[in-house]
Amino acid sequence: MPKIFYSNVKFRLGKTSNIKDWIVQVIRSEGKKAGDLSFFFVDDREIEEINSEFLKNNYSTDVIAFNYGKGDIISGEVYMSIDTIKRNSKIYRTKFKEEILRVMIHGVLHLIGYKDKEEIEKGRMKEKEDYYLERIIGGS
Repeated sequence: MPKIFYSNVKFRLGKTSNIKDWIVQVIRSEGKKAGDLSFFFVDDREIEEINSEFLKNNYSTDVIAFNYGKGDIISGEVYMSIDTIKRNSKIYRTKFKEEILRVMIHGVLHLIGYKDKEEIEKGRMKEKEDYYLERIIGGS
């Protein structure tokens, strides 16, 4: 079962059992099995440090995923900046909770193996995000 952690943020995610079940269902829908998954909500400062140390980028981002999976077992850590997610929800005019769920599933899709460097990959990732978001938002 996925685990959720908070570091230097006041934010807390409600109804985590529904979200954890949803994440497992997404992984199963992609023909994989959920392994050890940890989600960390952090602030901009912390995600900038992670981005700099591990990816050699000196900027904030909404999500960084570290894949530790093997074969069909999806395991890893997903770090999400609550500050950037808040800004993006305003920029993209989405509900804050929806943006959080989008970022969470974006990280999971990276762990599954989806990429988003090229435009065609970005389009495919967005389609998957929209599809899986509808499954939880439509059902909540």
